[in-house]
Amino acid sequence: MSSSRPWFCPSSISATLTDPASKLVTGEFKTTSLNFHGTKERIKKMFDKIELSVSSYDTAWVAMVPSPNCSETPCFPECTKWILDNQLGDGSWSLPHRHPLLVKDALSSTLACILALKRWGVGEEQINKGLRFIDLNSDSVMDNEQHRPIGFDIIFPGMIEYARDLDLNLPLKPTDINSMLRRRDLELRSGGGKNLEGRRAYLAYVSEGIGKLQDWEMAMKYQRKNGSLFNSPSATAAAFIHIQDAECLHYIRSLLQKFGNAVPTIYPLDIYARLSMVDALESLGIDRHFRKEIKIVLDETYRFWLQGEEEIFSDSATCALAFRILRLNGYDVSPDTLNQFSEHHFSNSLGGYLKDLRAVLELYRAMQLSYPDESLLEKQNPWTSYFLKQGLSNVSLCGDKLRKNIIGEVHDTLNFPYHADLQRLAIRRRIKNCATDDMRILKTSYCCSAIGSQDFLKLAVEDFNICQSIQREELKHIGRWVVERRLDKLKFARQKEAYCYFSAAATLFAPELSDARMSWAKNGVLTTVVDDFFDVGGSEEELVNLIQLIERWDANGSADFCSEKVEIIYSAIHSTISEIGDKSFRWQGRDVKSHVIKIWLDLLKSMLTEAQWSSNKSVPTLEEYMTTAHVSFALGPIVLPALYFVGPKLSEEVAGHPELLNLYKVMSTCGRLLNDWRSFKVDGSFQGI
Repeated sequence: MSSSRPWFCPSSISATLTDPASKLVTGEFKTTSLNFHGTKERIKKMFDKIELSVSSYDTAWVAMVPSPNCSETPCFPECTKWILDNQLGDGSWSLPHRHPLLVKDALSSTLACILALKRWGVGEEQINKGLRFIDLNSDSVMDNEQHRPIGFDIIFPGMIEYARDLDLNLPLKPTDINSMLRRRDLELRSGGGKNLEGRRAYLAYVSEGIGKLQDWEMAMKYQRKNGSLFNSPSATAAAFIHIQDAECLHYIRSLLQKFGNAVPTIYPLDIYARLSMVDALESLGIDRHFRKEIKIVLDETYRFWLQGEEEIFSDSATCALAFRILRLNGYDVSPDTLNQFSEHHFSNSLGGYLKDLRAVLELYRAMQLSYPDESLLEKQNPWTSYFLKQGLSNVSLCGDKLRKNIIGEVHDTLNFPYHADLQRLAIRRRIKNCATDDMRILKTSYCCSAIGSQDFLKLAVEDFNICQSIQREELKHIGRWVVERRLDKLKFARQKEAYCYFSAAATLFAPELSDARMSWAKNGVLTTVVDDFFDVGGSEEELVNLIQLIERWDANGSADFCSEKVEIIYSAIHSTISEIGDKSFRWQGRDVKSHVIKIWLDLLKSMLTEAQWSSNKSVPTLEEYMTTAHVSFALGPIVLPALYFVGPKLSEEVAGHPELLNLYKVMSTCGRLLNDWRSFKVDGSFQGI
């Protein structure tokens, strides 16, 4: 009987190392001078306040709200003044430094601001400059290459009609105006088909573009507890303009109390933005620099989760993100709430009508964290996966350059499942594809520093380089150690130090985890050597001799070795266990050497049993095989001692607790069965027996 390979599958690991690992070792990322501490401090300040860009489009609609006491005076003159003071040099109102494909967005915002000024009879100079901008960019209105903000085909024609009511002559071609009005009428008359509820939600969301034609009773069914329609200032302002709903006015006033004389395009967004920042920091491998700040965010989010906060549970993306981040960080959250976002529910929501790829991506990611008994959650996996694949195909076909970041996220999520990805490779991949553009687009474009920041990437690259420089030196140390311990003299043994070290560094990458990496890597090298020794390199006398030496633990070096091979292997195991014992004092305040010796003895005895089965050509029962096989898989000496060097103190009681031992058994059993299955698939033989 030949013992199967310990803890890794050579074919899968070699495929992984061929490209990414070589780049990890050689160092691909280069940075110029960077104030590491300064970048960290800037990111920490982002936790204190979520910065949302001002929306000239939504501010214009708020500016058009009349006073409840007199329809001829503005309710929020400060917004009108903001419009007067914030026109860009080219005559437009929009985000500065806008993308070339966002001219329609600028046209929509500019027209809304012009209407607000015209409504109150102020800013003639600004109006004329804005009209010149529209004139110079009028061809973009019908340009299908230009990105259309959500609702543009309803909202922009609706504003054209409002301009006519104000006797405002727009510099647009009559043919273009007629074409847009016809398109709007067709869209408003469309029945919605199977997605009727989603269409109704969409029409409520773009209420400002429908105006007098809106079914306001229907639209107000979507009013939230904070008084808004979909947290949209523009739609909420339009609702108050037409039906004078007091809660709508309360929502707008609360925004201006918070933001001053202008409003964002969506609010509230704090929970989603903060969770997005935590997600970004964790996915880039730099969250350990912000443990205190992240803990505050998670505790607050968990409190909101228990309270049923509307900001979380009314939005599928926020709910799924909150569930995923909280569960990953050990909070007890039930997936029951996510079950409401079924395929049927989503397709009949605003997100479903808009084919919101990001919302489904968050749902899909959340599904990856379901437990075996959460079958309802697992049922959502097929439709979310299919939706993402279709969305990926459709976006790629239309060449949507503005959504390239989400395309990359979807591609990586589908191709690198959470439970089958190596953390360090995932971090490297995310650094390479990191989105540093924090702009997103709803009815207009907006930016949020917590969602995307250059500082995230700067810190991640610098941190990656620091970790990598340390790991390169550690790998060299492992190479020297192999030579010093004469393990390279054992011709029967595979030399797998790069594999062994990489398996540790791929997950335990932080500089302060050096002891854990070295323990993992050295024991990985040794278990590989021992596996080959028990398979092909040693006689039964030598195998028994090695076990007896470990049992006696002759620290004086006067042991009786029956061969040089036994001496080399025993000396390497002895020195490594002793090193772990010495280092454990710094982490645990006690010597864990006796525990590590026991772990090694369990492994050696299980390997001897399998070697004897093979020698005697005996076939064990399935129970006998599994009892031995999960130990001989050799994860014990690799994983268990490393636990002593990752942070928390582990008492003898905890280290030997049945729950921990059962987790180890399950992990090893899964690895063993997967390895046996792969072996059988490759050569048709059951390598374990």
